[in-house]
Amino acid sequence: MIRSAVFAPFELIDGDRKRGIVLLADHAKRDLPDEYGDLGLPASEFQRHIAYDIGVEQVTRKLAALTGAPAVLANFSRLLIDPNRGEDDPTLIRQLYDGTIVPGNYPMTPQEREKRLDRFYRPYQDAVGALVASVARLSGRAPFLFSVHSFTPNMQGHARPWHVGLLWDRDDRAARPIIELLSRDETLVVGDNEPYDGALRGDTMFSHGTANGYAHALVEIRQDLIADDATADAWAERLAGIVDAVNARSDIHEVRHFGSRSGPVQAG
Repeated sequence: MIRSAVFAPFELIDGDRKRGIVLLADHAKRDLPDEYGDLGLPASEFQRHIAYDIGVEQVTRKLAALTGAPAVLANFSRLLIDPNRGEDDPTLIRQLYDGTIVPGNYPMTPQEREKRLDRFYRPYQDAVGALVASVARLSGRAPFLFSVHSFTPNMQGHARPWHVGLLWDRDDRAARPIIELLSRDETLVVGDNEPYDGALRGDTMFSHGTANGYAHALVEIRQDLIADDATADAWAERLAGIVDAVNARSDIHEVRHFGSRSGPVQAG
């Protein structure tokens, strides 16, 4: 974990915006601004999945390098505020996560909640929106959004058998071919809306993909498979060809409003 007095809420990795691809990493880092200390937690908690998505930063950096696509990474730990939640989501700022109480998040005053939204959450979401709009403008077509996440092999005492999963809501234009391409490797257990459901109102894919009618997919890679740079790079290499293949499909770059299973959508 890195703490800093001067804290940028996001990092932009620039690339060829004319390719029509936007890479995203909501939970890439576990860092905190100096003023928040360690949120009252021991250092060991920042080694766990509750603080960030293990391996995702390296996968995203390598994937951006291989595809030439731009990316936005959130620079703050999800324990501070979760950029992949809607502002009204009860898990936006967690006070309890997978058995760990977060002292620095309780009690949470309305003023502190708004401060975290203003300084971290909204700047990240604004950066995503700006990149998506720029890619749409420079490529002259609807962009393809690909969000990289990872999941813990065990959650609340339950083992998870998947090596990788694709999350989606009602728009499967990107997720379905990615699942099919990954499934060609018979050694992989590929999840379809596993280990989570992709219909999450207000999350990053909802706000920038579903609401705009843009094709999108969220990949979840099991964390023990990308725990070091070598294995993370290997997964990025596996995904790069798949992302390029999906990006070449004509239907990926059409605006199509499918709606959401999580509730009404106001088109962007």
